[in-house]
Amino acid sequence: MGHDHEGQRVSRRRLISGISSLGLGGLLAACGSGADTSTGTTAVTTSTGATVTPEATTTNDLTSLFTDASTCTLTQTTTQGPYYFDADKIRSDIREDKKGVRLRVAIKVQDSETCKPLPNAVVEIWHCDAAGLYSGAEAQSTGAGGGTGTPPSGAPTGAPPSGGTGGGGGEGAMADLTPTDDKRYLRGAQVTNSDGIVEFTTIWPGWYRGRTIHIHAMVHFSSERVLTTQMMFDEKLNSTVMAMSPYSEHTGRDTFNDNDNIYDGSMLMKVTKEDDGYLGVIVFAADSDKDGS
Repeated sequence: MGHDHEGQRVSRRRLISGISSLGLGGLLAACGSGADTSTGTTAVTTSTGATVTPEATTTNDLTSLFTDASTCTLTQTTTQGPYYFDADKIRSDIREDKKGVRLRVAIKVQDSETCKPLPNAVVEIWHCDAAGLYSGAEAQSTGAGGGTGTPPSGAPTGAPPSGGTGGGGGEGAMADLTPTDDKRYLRGAQVTNSDGIVEFTTIWPGWYRGRTIHIHAMVHFSSERVLTTQMMFDEKLNSTVMAMSPYSEHTGRDTFNDNDNIYDGSMLMKVTKEDDGYLGVIVFAADSDKDGS
């Protein structure tokens, strides 16, 4: 059974109505404060003039994956890195034309205080391609891939764009990027369903100097950024994938989980083989009211 369901996490009816043109700002407004109390969302007007009410759906086989997930420990916050920006892509399949090993990502978002699922949260993910390039910043990340030395605070080499400071640590350590090209591959956002779950189809990330293989994630709730973190993979699986094409064309990897300055065991995804690729599952416990607990 394949799982390449572009658009099925948001129903075909809503896509036809124009949700694909809604954009992240409109989606945050629809899922934020002032939303209908019975549904958690509110109708908004898209860039095409259509009025839609975003409602997330996921494939039926996902909920069971999180049966043993009951952590209330606040997920560790990390730097967003120098290459985050609002890509304005509300979609589940973020691959576009990028080649690589298929990876289905399932994320469950819970409230860190109540342990209950967090519905109508907006989850964004973004990562580099098999060659270590980021869309919207290909020129900068090309320089990073060919740089020398150890990048500061886990960031790619070279000066961070758009006023980024290169400092590691928590959310807000770097400014949002002003994109320098019109590419948007391997970036997207989805809305959590009633079980707090979102699903994406992507490829296994590549690598660049100074960082282990990772995926960035950001959770928005009530129009606030309530969690910025990263997802990582077991090194045995990384080695298996990196030996395949097109990853094998990018040689000289210098940073692994054990010498990455951001890596933490809690960031490891639970990964299983699936069809022609892999399924990665993780639970985020977000501080939805931002009171520090």
